[in-house]
Amino acid sequence: MASNGSSAPPAGPPLIGLSTYVEPARHGIWEESSALLSMSYVTAVIRSGGCPVLLPPSPTGPATVLAVIDGLVLTGGPDVDPKFYGADAHAETDTPRTERDAWEVALCEGALAEDIPLLAICRGMQVLNVALGGTLHQHLPEITGNSDHRAVPGQMTSNLISLDSDSACGSILGGETEGLCHHHQAINRLGRGLQAVGEAADGTVEAVELPGQELVLGVQWHPEDNPNDDRLFQALLAAASRHQAQRQPA
Repeated sequence: MASNGSSAPPAGPPLIGLSTYVEPARHGIWEESSALLSMSYVTAVIRSGGCPVLLPPSPTGPATVLAVIDGLVLTGGPDVDPKFYGADAHAETDTPRTERDAWEVALCEGALAEDIPLLAICRGMQVLNVALGGTLHQHLPEITGNSDHRAVPGQMTSNLISLDSDSACGSILGGETEGLCHHHQAINRLGRGLQAVGEAADGTVEAVELPGQELVLGVQWHPEDNPNDDRLFQALLAAASRHQAQRQPA
């Protein structure tokens, strides 16, 4: 029977945008610049009930993407170019990926303006901070005197994170959590409105949130690499479902 057009089609799973790397990669006999993302992010979104959408940098800007996604994950990766927060590069800072930095800062700013739920992971938390006018420590061992956050390049380090139990992050994870870390940079000056709600034993900021938004969480560790604990992704999907429902026509 033909539809009378009186009702909208049922909504599918919330669409969750995932920022991607742009790096040289080999696939089959080809080696070329590619848009890449670890499957750990993709499967975490799927396990939590979302439909992942990969977002490589685009010259058209983020407006079209932001009009259709229900949530956003800013993923990990190399260091943010210090020019985005008005600093000169440290000798230990990665070669900049300026195109990716500009794209993700624009995605972040747009998501905040549209109140799209946002989970910012590792580099993503640093992008969030920079997008709000904050700054970064470019080489954490010079600040903390240790390499506890990236003991061995290419291997995750486990750190205990203390969380503010009154925060949104604390309400999801409790008063502390074990985080899989791999970073040598961290938040220095907080961006506008951001609150630090989690820290490592050495005082490094490990979690932030932005009150007044549907959900804006930043974590310095990698929850996607712990398949036994999807609570942060589940919180993102719950917020994304609410955002999706608000966008549906009556």
